[in-house]
Amino acid sequence: MKKTRQNRITARLLALVATLSFFTAAHAQNYPNHPITMIVPFAAGGTSDVIARTVADQMGAALGQTVVIENVAGAGGSTALARASRADADGYTIAIGNAGTNAAAYTIYPNLPFAPDSFMPIAMVAKTFGIIALRKDFPAKDLREFIAYAKANPGKINLGHAGVGSSNFLICKSFVQAAGIDVTLVGYRGAAPALTDAIGGQIDGVCDAAASVSQAINDKLVRGLVVGSTVRLATVPDLPASAEAGLPEFEAQGWNGLFAPKGTPADIVAKLNAAARTAVETDVVKKRFGELSTVAPDASEHTAELLQQLVTRDVDKYRKLLEAQK
Repeated sequence: MKKTRQNRITARLLALVATLSFFTAAHAQNYPNHPITMIVPFAAGGTSDVIARTVADQMGAALGQTVVIENVAGAGGSTALARASRADADGYTIAIGNAGTNAAAYTIYPNLPFAPDSFMPIAMVAKTFGIIALRKDFPAKDLREFIAYAKANPGKINLGHAGVGSSNFLICKSFVQAAGIDVTLVGYRGAAPALTDAIGGQIDGVCDAAASVSQAINDKLVRGLVVGSTVRLATVPDLPASAEAGLPEFEAQGWNGLFAPKGTPADIVAKLNAAARTAVETDVVKKRFGELSTVAPDASEHTAELLQQLVTRDVDKYRKLLEAQK
């Protein structure tokens, strides 16, 4: 009698699992049937925001649904990632992140309500390059003069960034370590307000990505100091790469990737990956990225597995960098 009852319970459980699997598969097959929200962890106008909007438009076209941008600034991107981690795992809420929000944050904010495995990687969508730029009337005219000035005035120079834990914060940290200088780092709720204050002279300069600062350099609103790359960038051809400027140790090449909450069905993640791949291969995105000194991933770099590898690598990389500077 007891065995018969157990068999009935087992049969019901198996039926329930089959039913849930059916509805999950059907949901994935019909996905998406309404707009998707892409959370951007910074204020509008910064690098992540510009990249997100460029990619979202083309992903929406590929998916046949609008991809709506929602800016959620605060705590170097952690406020947004916390929200994204709590979202329904149905593919209708995704987030764009970088090495700051999805790797360094775990060292900077040890009590975060999310962890690397709270997210499912979708795809890398952009490779970025970091730049140090100064207010236009800063007394040092090149990198060597700047380092000498900083060493003669420890703690007196202030450089803005998009918030502790952001990729721009990591550009600052990498630059300061490579140059061996003591400067004050000032966090903002995004790259755009930091750049605005540098233009206005409220701070001495910014650590920023080429995507958001190149135009201001070309318009002579700020003065570019160095790009953390092995070669000069086409959008700011007069700005020296770190090696030729005398600081080859300064490397600031980053990435932006898309993430979904843990538990998002694999079929939906695959659809989002395919849409992201289609988006970054369009002429529209390539042209816009070229204007921003941002590079679309190669064909071999589109996989969710590669993005997961980048996260794992950078969690360790920035833990070592940040702990060395404590």
